[in-house]
Amino acid sequence: MSSTILAAARPNPVLDLLRRYGVWIAAAGLMILLPKVFSSGAALTTMCLMGIMIVFSLSYNMLLGQTGMLSFGHAVYYGLGGFLAVHAMNTIAGGKLPIPLPVLPLVGGFMGLLFGFIFGAVSTRRAGTAFAMISLGLGELIASLSLILRGFFGGEEGITANRTKMLTLWGVRFGPQIEVYYLIAAWCLVCIAAMFAFTRTPLGRLCNAVRENPERAEFIGYSTQMVRFIAFCVAGFFAGIAGGLAAINFELMNAVNISGGQSGVVLLMAYIGGIGHFAGPILGAILVVLLQVFLSDITGAWMLYFGLIFIGMVMFAPGGLAGLIMLHLPLWRRGTILQVLPHYAAMAVPVLMGAAGLTLLIETAHHQLVKTQTDGPAMHFFRLGFDSNTPLPWLAAALLLGGGLWLGRLYAPRLKAAYGDAAHGVEAAR
Repeated sequence: MSSTILAAARPNPVLDLLRRYGVWIAAAGLMILLPKVFSSGAALTTMCLMGIMIVFSLSYNMLLGQTGMLSFGHAVYYGLGGFLAVHAMNTIAGGKLPIPLPVLPLVGGFMGLLFGFIFGAVSTRRAGTAFAMISLGLGELIASLSLILRGFFGGEEGITANRTKMLTLWGVRFGPQIEVYYLIAAWCLVCIAAMFAFTRTPLGRLCNAVRENPERAEFIGYSTQMVRFIAFCVAGFFAGIAGGLAAINFELMNAVNISGGQSGVVLLMAYIGGIGHFAGPILGAILVVLLQVFLSDITGAWMLYFGLIFIGMVMFAPGGLAGLIMLHLPLWRRGTILQVLPHYAAMAVPVLMGAAGLTLLIETAHHQLVKTQTDGPAMHFFRLGFDSNTPLPWLAAALLLGGGLWLGRLYAPRLKAAYGDAAHGVEAAR
């Protein structure tokens, strides 16, 4: 009897390994298998862009989500890292440096770290709104210089390179997109693990303390300015790595990569995914890349939809996608999620009605303002053809949008009560 109890109490090394590293093993397996499922060139290009943006958005979350620093110029370190990586690729291709392509992102990381050190020494002396304005000014300064210093930035055309002319490693020349994908996936996994490990260090915990209560952190003897400065430099390093990966993937860097628009995109990724959770920027990067790729092929007003999604997340889900998942995770574990699912299904009807009405309104207005002179008044909406000059599409859009809002507001109290009952069941089980 005692031997059975001891055998049951003895730790199982395999289970312990899976408990600690199961998520990372699953992530690595998923990255390896994804090209087997989605093997088209468009899918590989999209997944490469996802990997780059995951690293970029997680580096931004080290500032906003972990340390509480709202930056409007984070694309500076992404872009500068990419530009230095492009110049390094051209230098290596000329036979002047024996550096293989897989380690090239470290060149971009060094550039991001260097300018993070320079700009961080100035900007992290202030916090809050002052820091945000300084980061905006520095970002606009570098964006302006990118059109002036043509020798480094290449002007509007940018700088091009050829990754296949670099030093060959194990016979891999990184010409096919599948080889570039696995390189980006490997760097993405390494960077995710490194940034996650940073959040578990004492310095990472200090960043959280500075975010939550900087005065108390000062009272116990820590310099909040130094904590912000170190976090800023580390974030710049990983943003530079993302820029180096972008240079390898596109073989081109131009002023767009260093502009304020790029800083805005990474802010959208982090916030939509959820800045309060480590996995939030990963979800946000995947969603925003998918929207960029597919919405831009469907509609010319795709940037407007980005703005509406961002406004909706701020108003109704400030915790982002990760926050919504974490709200329902206890319900899933206790089995009370089944109490809420029918109400979500019922709520989906007014939500879809309102979304259809808003989309019809946007597309009709966009066609009237942009496409009428070239394509005429005839347009299609979900394969339904109609004349945009007639009042019918406007009336249908108003009815769908108004009806969706009215039904949603009418049913919202019941949904809230159902979620409260399910959550109360979880609390009672505890």
